[in-house]
Amino acid sequence: MTMDWEAQYEAGEMPWDEGAAHPALVDFIAAEGEFQGRVLIPGCGQGHDVRAVSSSASEVIGLDIAPAAVERARIFPRRAREEYIVGDLFRLAGGLRGSFDWVVEHTCFCAIDPSMRPGYPGAVAGALKPGGLLFAIFYLDPAQERQPPFGVTMRELDDLFSPRFAVVREWVPARTFEDREKRELVRILRCL
Repeated sequence: MTMDWEAQYEAGEMPWDEGAAHPALVDFIAAEGEFQGRVLIPGCGQGHDVRAVSSSASEVIGLDIAPAAVERARIFPRRAREEYIVGDLFRLAGGLRGSFDWVVEHTCFCAIDPSMRPGYPGAVAGALKPGGLLFAIFYLDPAQERQPPFGVTMRELDDLFSPRFAVVREWVPARTFEDREKRELVRILRCL
């Protein structure tokens, strides 16, 4: 099932948008402050995660396939060196390929049709510099599967990412959005 993201944003129908950066991302930044360098955030929506990461990164690019999402993100006041671009992670523009130290994943992987998932690790690896890192919040059990967010199992994650990435750390976030408690997994993966 393919969602018409542009129509959703144009209609203001964004039940996935919590109005803030993910609490696990905020906690990681507060504890580690580790987003130095250039960061890509695919599926950035209104840019909440982009603005949170921009406090510690040299530059943050929020990427979204829906022009209306990018327009909404640009309405918010800038916090630092952040930019919003309309684009597709799976067809990344040449100037963006291989140029990021980090990719921050929170909403893109769980939103794409599961049939597209085999191409996701390669798309992320293509955005990263050699040895770059992926900070990912995976939605393990969203309780419904006919529309996004689509859940994933630990085995599926291992099977999809192990050829291109090595797990550096993983944990269940102490804080998350309501109704997501113990249903998410944070992983930091290094591109091989």
